[in-house]
Amino acid sequence: MKAFYLLLLLQLTLFPAGCNAVAADSLRIALISDLHYLSPTLYDRGEALTSYEERSGRQFEQQQRVLDQLWADLLKEKPDLLLISGDLTHHGERQSHLDLVARLQSLEGEGIRVVVVPGNHDINIPNAFAYRGEKPTPVESITKDAFAQLYDPFGYGEALVRDEASLSYLISLDEQHWLLCFDSNRYEEHTTGSITAGHIKPQTLEWALSLLRDADERGITVLGMMHHGLVEHMPYQSAFFPGYLVDEWERHAELLADAGMPLIFTGHFHSNDITRFTSAAGNKIDDIETASLAQYPYAWRMMTLEEGSLAVESHFVTSLPGNADLEQEAMDRLEVATRRVAESRLKGLGFPIPDELMPLLTDLIVKLNLKHVKGDEKADPEMMLSLRMFASYLGDEVDLQNFSFDFPPTDNNVEIKWETKGRE
Repeated sequence: MKAFYLLLLLQLTLFPAGCNAVAADSLRIALISDLHYLSPTLYDRGEALTSYEERSGRQFEQQQRVLDQLWADLLKEKPDLLLISGDLTHHGERQSHLDLVARLQSLEGEGIRVVVVPGNHDINIPNAFAYRGEKPTPVESITKDAFAQLYDPFGYGEALVRDEASLSYLISLDEQHWLLCFDSNRYEEHTTGSITAGHIKPQTLEWALSLLRDADERGITVLGMMHHGLVEHMPYQSAFFPGYLVDEWERHAELLADAGMPLIFTGHFHSNDITRFTSAAGNKIDDIETASLAQYPYAWRMMTLEEGSLAVESHFVTSLPGNADLEQEAMDRLEVATRRVAESRLKGLGFPIPDELMPLLTDLIVKLNLKHVKGDEKADPEMMLSLRMFASYLGDEVDLQNFSFDFPPTDNNVEIKWETKGRE
């Protein structure tokens, strides 16, 4: 039980607080997530914005410049496809959607196909605000139907089939691959704000499994994409951060793995992490979670899809014209936000922690969070010393020499392979 508390403490604040030439039969795919885009027309440098940015750690003007840099990088890379796994907007503001659609159209005008799914911050958000002047003022959000209409050029209009129960849909990537885009959000239930947690409706799941059976008969590989995580990305994530996984995640992962889906692209938790789930029958599915473009580490991925494999390469926006220190500044802001929440949660745990351990534990949590969001996290000697001291305090028997906070496989640069069937 004490080992359980050790893992709890280590997770308290792990929350969203160029490629070589490839073969002609491959597909080059860029992947981004959690833009949380706020239209520049919805804020100015007043008290409302300053107060919100101080509380949240966000900097909206800087986010605009990060997207500008990413767009320039994408135009250099010229991927065939750009995938966005949800939370396109800050809080579902209609104007933010309109402005983002214009940005996406500029990419499609350069020959980059764009495919999106909604996130929990995109539809029917009651607390959508503009940050102008002294106080935030309510602004219009959008409906489910409006989302599908606005993003018709970015997936919905080219769907092979759409789900009647949600905004889920299926598209063809090439003659060998389909992409099943899940809507895992609960926007129908929004009353005062967005709901963090997600689910796949029973009707949607049956619809998806039927498509996977059809694809299997045709010898087509179906990849997935949705906003919420499909599998745990750290020990006990489902216990302490259940809102960042779909409900009944183990059942859904089991069913999708056994139905032949080898991987799924997700976001939501603002971390760069890949975790492999193996079903009881021995079938595997990899959850490729991508960090947010609204905060450190400003991540995006370039991937090469071929029959039976996906090569993943991660990139980070670390500087901007006129700001060579972007990465360090963003890391510092995240560190401040993480430290504030860590101290609060440690004090409210329900069992006493000696005063001499509090700063060590706070520092440990902050360091682990900063490592986790960028992926491939490993504890350094100083962190291991803090772990040993806390374990000793608990009388814990955890084998810290073999302790690992990161599930396999590698998070940032990896090749994922799977078996394929011949096409009819």
